[in-house]
Amino acid sequence: MRPSWDDYFMSIVELVKTRSTCLRRQVGALIVKDKRILASGYNGAPVGCRHCEETGCLREKLGVPSGQRHELCRATHAEQNAIVQAAYSGTCVKNSTLYVTTQPCVLCAKLAINAGIKKIVFKGDYPDDLSMELLQEAGVRVLKYEGPEERQL
Repeated sequence: MRPSWDDYFMSIVELVKTRSTCLRRQVGALIVKDKRILASGYNGAPVGCRHCEETGCLREKLGVPSGQRHELCRATHAEQNAIVQAAYSGTCVKNSTLYVTTQPCVLCAKLAINAGIKKIVFKGDYPDDLSMELLQEAGVRVLKYEGPEERQL
């Protein structure tokens, strides 16, 4: 059976996240407009910097809970990397859709809003209520993805 567009793009995001170098959580992101992929991203250290696989995870060493103290992380988030990749190549993401394996944090939500992303489809939860509040306030449509297996229940 042919997958829906959401199923198709979410399956690609699952593959993108396998490039992640984060020791705590692998996240993938994809920016799509008019059913065409504009950019992808996964969480990992900035270009030219050592990955956590080499240095260890500072947040883990300090016992920082998920969703807190983002500034202590070496990695750039998947959504940030996808938005930056589009900007780097001169690709406009205005009025696009962001597919992501995990609900965006507040930092990524603010970037998505300012980049003009109009819809976010995410799979996994993340402990950040402010991100959802800001997205709603900005008029970004946010949908929690339910795969074919969940829809059949």
